[in-house]
Formats: sequence, structure tokens, C-alpha cells
Amino acid sequence: MTEAALRHTPPKPGAGERQRRLHEILRVDHAGELAAVHIYRAQAAVFAATPHAALSDDLKRMEGEEQVHLDRFETLMRGHQVRPTVMTPVWRVAALGLGAATALLGEKAAHACTEAVESVISEHYNGQIAETQERDPELAAELTQFRDDELRHHDHAIEEGAHEAPLYPLLSAVIKGGCKLAIRISEKI
Repeated sequence: MTEAALRHTPPKPGAGERQRRLHEILRVDHAGELAAVHIYRAQAAVFAATPHAALSDDLKRMEGEEQVHLDRFETLMRGHQVRPTVMTPVWRVAALGLGAATALLGEKAAHACTEAVESVISEHYNGQIAETQERDPELAAELTQFRDDELRHHDHAIEEGAHEAPLYPLLSAVIKGGCKLAIRISEKI
């Protein structure tokens, strides 16, 4: 076979599949952590000038934990030459809007938002952990740590009354549905 023919030979089925999947994982997880940072940032800003300043401090703490995750995904993306989702600007605005809107609905609604988002994200991480455990144990360990952080946020939100939010079932369902849609989109584009 000539050199020109070799350059134009399509890859064998499955070739590059692991790399493609790694890119999807890093891209979607980066998008999720970016959104979490912005949700908490907006919620903290709304509560900062209210009698709920302690809640604002708590939200800033969680934002900081999410920022650690975001920073790690940015490092991994640079190392593996993965581009962020083209939806990044949209997700940033949507997350700020979701954070501000739920905070304006009150403390319980802000907690309901956290509980819904972290529920979807921890479930998502569980699938990725199972998928990567054998072929990339280091990544699986990091995802496990991040999932555990998300579950702490989830449990804290429930303890603080997430289920007592006005229209909780509807609010939770809408937020979870939006998160799942954002995950599917971010994996691909």
C-alpha cells in the first residue's frame, strides 16, 4: 500500500474510542463543575445582603469545593487536549440564573436546587466511576472523591430542608431534567 493510501485509510473500528470517551467525560464533568460554581456563586450573592448571611457563607464554602473540582478538570483537559463544550457560555448564564432564581424563592428552594443538582451529578459520577475503574484507576479515584463531595452537599441540602421548598416535586423535577439534558449535550458538543 502506498504512503498516500495509508494516510487515507479509515481507522479500524474502535480505534480511538477510549480517547473519544475520555474527552466526553472530561468535557461534561468540566461543564458540570463550572455550572455548580456559578449556581453557588449566584445563590451566595443573593443571600449575602439578607438576614441569611450565614447561608451565604455556607454557599461560598461549597462554591470553593466545586472550584477545586473545576480547576482539576481544567488541568486534565489541557493535559489531554480536550476542548470545553461549546455550550460553556450558555451553561454559565443558565447556572447564574438558576442560582439567583432559586435563592430569590428562598432558603428552602436554594437547598432544593442543590439537592436536585447534586443528585444528578453524583449519579452521573457513579456511572463514570464504574466505567473507568479498570482502565483508568487514577481518574476513577478522583471521580470518587468528587462524587463524595457532591453527596455531602446533597445530604446537607436535605438536612437544611430541601424537601420543604414550595412546589418541591416540580422544582426538583425541572432542575433534574435540565441537568440531564445539559449532560447529554455537553458530552457531544
